[in-house]
Amino acid sequence: MGDVTRSTAAELGRRLAAKEVSAVEVAQAHLDRIAAVDERVHAFLHVDTDGALRAARAVDEARVRGDELGPLAGVPVAVKDVMTTRGVPTTAGSKILEGWRPPYDATLVSRMRDAGLVILGKTNMDEFAMGSSTEYSAYGPTFNPWDLARIPGGSGGGSAASVAAYEAPLAIGTDTGGSIRQPGAVTGTVGAKPTYGGTSRYGLIAFSSSLDTPGPCARTVEDAALLHAVIAGHDPRDSTSIPAPVPDVVGAGRHGATTGDLTGVKLGLVREFSGEGAEPGVSAAFREGVDALVKLGAEVVEVSCPHFEYALPAYYLIAPSECTSNLARFDGVRYGLRVGDDGSKSLEEVMSLTREAGFGPEVKRRIILGTYALSSGYYDAYYGQAQKVRTLISRDFATAFEQVDVLVSPTTPFVAFPFGSRTSDPYQMYLADLFTIPSNLYGGPAISVPCGLSEGLPVGFQIMAPTMADDRMYRVGAALESALPPLTPPPL
Repeated sequence: MGDVTRSTAAELGRRLAAKEVSAVEVAQAHLDRIAAVDERVHAFLHVDTDGALRAARAVDEARVRGDELGPLAGVPVAVKDVMTTRGVPTTAGSKILEGWRPPYDATLVSRMRDAGLVILGKTNMDEFAMGSSTEYSAYGPTFNPWDLARIPGGSGGGSAASVAAYEAPLAIGTDTGGSIRQPGAVTGTVGAKPTYGGTSRYGLIAFSSSLDTPGPCARTVEDAALLHAVIAGHDPRDSTSIPAPVPDVVGAGRHGATTGDLTGVKLGLVREFSGEGAEPGVSAAFREGVDALVKLGAEVVEVSCPHFEYALPAYYLIAPSECTSNLARFDGVRYGLRVGDDGSKSLEEVMSLTREAGFGPEVKRRIILGTYALSSGYYDAYYGQAQKVRTLISRDFATAFEQVDVLVSPTTPFVAFPFGSRTSDPYQMYLADLFTIPSNLYGGPAISVPCGLSEGLPVGFQIMAPTMADDRMYRVGAALESALPPLTPPPL
């Protein structure tokens, strides 16, 4: 059977379809891998052993009956703990939801179950997806498989680390300001943010409703595209879901990988990103990626997006403002943690004690910031101005895409940093999302693909495309992947 945990999702799908291996064998191999290494990686908050094996047996039985199955039927997947899963603990990395078992599945979870994917469990994350290092999980940090002394990115560090550590071939993340792409970059994996509204948010525990975007994590571009195709599409239960056909992301990825031909494709280098102080090794690896794409026929065009420099402050007004509204529901009354309810305190005191005990420092910081930005006398000066900047950034993207097919940049300005090195200075932590945030404010798709090493650690290459042109980023990403040597983390 070989070590199936080292196989890509596409390879596993083909082997399962050919009955070279059973879904139960594949699931058990990954569960064994989790048991062997996750004590050191801590990618998972909950491993659903019984549920995974039950789902795998159902796939094997369906295959014996001759049922028509999808290309990922029987392939394991890990799910970020911000997506509701029926009967399985879902905490969003927070003590305030410790032990909560949702009575329903998120749309993405339902679609994966229907496609025959085997859900292994729930992955660790920064509390309520607020962070860039997974150090703000209430259940302890996740460790980067490349170097266990360094962060795996955030907020979805658990999902990226599970893929990099060969605990799962696929994972689901969510991207609000870079929380799929940035972990992908620092763990040497592929992380894709679909067009906002291209994947359903129904069942996603909300952080910032106008920005949150679920998407795939994988070890190859093809694998990410295959999972993207499963989870994407219109959902009437999500009012922001786009009622339009899903672009052919799988076909675009396979075309890019097979032919490698990018003749006629114009790559936009954003002038405003060139002076942002990326580490020299990151800049060098990025330039090598650009050179590889040029050898495949792509043309490089410098474009100006003058308002990108305001994306970081605009984001940190818009996202906290939306989070302070979304997190108001965690009050100790309806569900989750309740503190001080001994009959001697008022409802307001119980709410205050519950939120004090249940929320961590980064969540409290953003609630305070958002409440201030929305307060009387400051709304127009802060939140209103940030929304105007968001419009200007969207116009910058529109103007750039009149000249080029995709925009490219490093995914992050630096490689994975050591634990504790940035927690004392929130601004330094926020800089991890410097290059990723503009796409969230615009709503367009973006992907991070490994493009080399700096100081022995992975570097990510970001490809940004127009809204509903997700196939473009997969085509260019697959071509880049085919032109560069693969990255393999050291053994755990």
